[in-house]
Amino acid sequence: MILDSTFLVDMEGEARNKKPGPAMDFLKSHPDAILCVTFTIAGEMAAGESLRDRRQWEEFLSPFRFFGNRAEVSWHYGQIYRDLKARGLLIGSNDMWIGATGLAYRQPVVTRNRQEFSRIQGLRVYGY
Repeated sequence: MILDSTFLVDMEGEARNKKPGPAMDFLKSHPDAILCVTFTIAGEMAAGESLRDRRQWEEFLSPFRFFGNRAEVSWHYGQIYRDLKARGLLIGSNDMWIGATGLAYRQPVVTRNRQEFSRIQGLRVYGY
């Protein structure tokens, strides 16, 4: 499953404060899940203040499987964009890339932002 940046930010905060919360609880309830991030999520995390040091950023992301961009992801992005634009429901570009990656790799997205990701037809979205 793909862990959205909202999830990773919450997970990082819970770990830093040594106070389990919704993100850690979700992980405990899915012990066998393969945890993944997208190239877009990795970029969002690099843009944040807490992981501004490259070594810390790489260490933080190292446990996760990394999904890069490929033709199938780009195709799904185009389909998502056209569909959401036609319905007047556009979401942020990064979220469309994340959703496209989820469709291309057939993985659900775990997010605190279910409302927007749920607009992407065919994408499985888990809240926490």
